Amino acid sequence: MNVLIKSATIVDSKSDFHNDTCDILIQKGIITQIQKQIENTSKFKEVTLDNLHVSQGWFDSSVSFGEPGYEERETIANGLRTAALSGFTDVAVNSNTNPAIDSYADISFLKAKAQGNPVNLFPIGALTKHSDGEDLGELYDMTNAGAIAFYDYQKPIKNPNLMKLALQYASNFGGLIYSFPQESKISGLGVMNENVMSTSLGLKGNPTLAEELQIVRDLFLLEYTGGKLHIPTISSAKSVALIRDAKARKLDVSCSVAIHNLILTDDELKTFHTRFKVAPPLRTQSDCNALIEGLKDGTIDIVTSDHNPIDIEHKKIEFDYAKYGTVGLETAFGALHTIFSLKKSIDLLTKGKERYGLESIPIAIGEKAKLTLFNPSENYTFNKDMLHSTSKNTIFEGHKLKGKVYGIYSNHQLVLN
Repeated sequence: MNVLIKSATIVDSKSDFHNDTCDILIQKGIITQIQKQIENTSKFKEVTLDNLHVSQGWFDSSVSFGEPGYEERETIANGLRTAALSGFTDVAVNSNTNPAIDSYADISFLKAKAQGNPVNLFPIGALTKHSDGEDLGELYDMTNAGAIAFYDYQKPIKNPNLMKLALQYASNFGGLIYSFPQESKISGLGVMNENVMSTSLGLKGNPTLAEELQIVRDLFLLEYTGGKLHIPTISSAKSVALIRDAKARKLDVSCSVAIHNLILTDDELKTFHTRFKVAPPLRTQSDCNALIEGLKDGTIDIVTSDHNPIDIEHKKIEFDYAKYGTVGLETAFGALHTIFSLKKSIDLLTKGKERYGLESIPIAIGEKAKLTLFNPSENYTFNKDMLHSTSKNTIFEGHKLKGKVYGIYSNHQLVLN
């Protein structure tokens, strides 16, 4: 599709046009002109939107859909549509389906389902067969099929020798191993942060110690094996300190944080609403502050929506029995922009691709057009009617957000709200 984007402020620190307000002409998927004013002599589709800003396409490193097996939560087609309308041109999709994505054929299935879509889907294969934590999955075969990393989504690897073998084996082909930071025997049946709040509410607590012990174990294993480790969705101040120290010792470790863990605290659980039941749990304000500081100094590499749709039958029940998870694609930018500047918010949303060997394309003449279109200044209160996801379990319902997404241009296609 040929498109002329009119009067757009470019937010891209890697572009010569950073902070300039320009017209952008896209022909056959390539940016052919960037000028203050471009005449639409060829009658291309023209995009004129209020306070329009554009950036490189956004990337989310942890997205869950339902297909195959849990299509009532989210299909791949609707999940990718939701990603596009939320500003994401690239998403890494978790293996928590039924059956789990743990073979060459499964990875090929996901990629085939996403073929021709404006959003690029990058599969994360299951680390162990069936994600049951017993035997390593077919890591090399899945890499050949297009898997970019390996993760049993939100399932800790209890056996340290299995994690050691995974790091050693994957190092032969540069595979990235995820390890969910939770020591199960310490976390036990905890459903929220162990704190004064859990005691007052009468809910079983999951202490930060469970997260930190697992991180310490995995960092020792990484030092021993010399592999390549990613620790997803950390949530505590001490976790930040541990990873900061590991990076100072030149270990090949990266980590991410879920956007809701930057903003919301365990005080939200006073309502007992299950939309606040997430893994890892919401922690304290001091943890939020440490996580934000970790992003500012580069200790934390990536922010993620950790988008995890859950059907109403598994969410609208007693707190102890409800499943963990929140949808997050639609609120990612609006929430992040409430705590960071525009430049920092966009830097965080476009960061992380290099960890997975994915291309990062600047906004420049002659480059492929992969753009996110948005208005950074609009303030609003988020509600369920704004969701595109099939599931409606949004943790940010009723919260004030800043910045709305118009859509994306990617893979020769324009998608607008």
